[in-house]
Amino acid sequence: MSGNSHFTIALHILNWIALAEQNGQEVITSDRIAVSVNTNPVFIRRILGVLEKAHLVVVQHGTGAGWKLARVPASMTLLEVYQAVTSTPLFELHHSSPNQTCPIGRGIQPALRHFYSEAEAAMKQQLARTTLADVLRETLTHSRQTLTTSADEQRNQGKRPPDPTTVA
Repeated sequence: MSGNSHFTIALHILNWIALAEQNGQEVITSDRIAVSVNTNPVFIRRILGVLEKAHLVVVQHGTGAGWKLARVPASMTLLEVYQAVTSTPLFELHHSSPNQTCPIGRGIQPALRHFYSEAEAAMKQQLARTTLADVLRETLTHSRQTLTTSADEQRNQGKRPPDPTTVA
């Protein structure tokens, strides 16, 4: 059983575009984003298409084609992104009906519906309180900590650390 990574990939894409825009880049190609995500540009374009339908990004066609955020990161909530890329509930019940002659089989779905509903509502409340700007800030904090640790290790080995101002 594996989870759907589209939400995570969408957040990666949006944060990458936000950082690139902060660094003065007007539009970003799916090829450049794919390098950061470490996946195929076609997959990135599919996710960008979904984000475009949700009015989270806009595409620029023609010369200098690429993608940019539709709004500032502080005005985009994670709930908007989640709803754009997720079409199934957070938790699913059995795909076939449990044995109704069993006391657990009879009662498990109504019980779980209640718990699942409450858990999903709590998650959505948290996502609604969190913006893309919050995630970008936290991401860069972790990135700098990792970069600092990596640079210290490289200096100890006599190597030159990477330039923290470059965007992949």
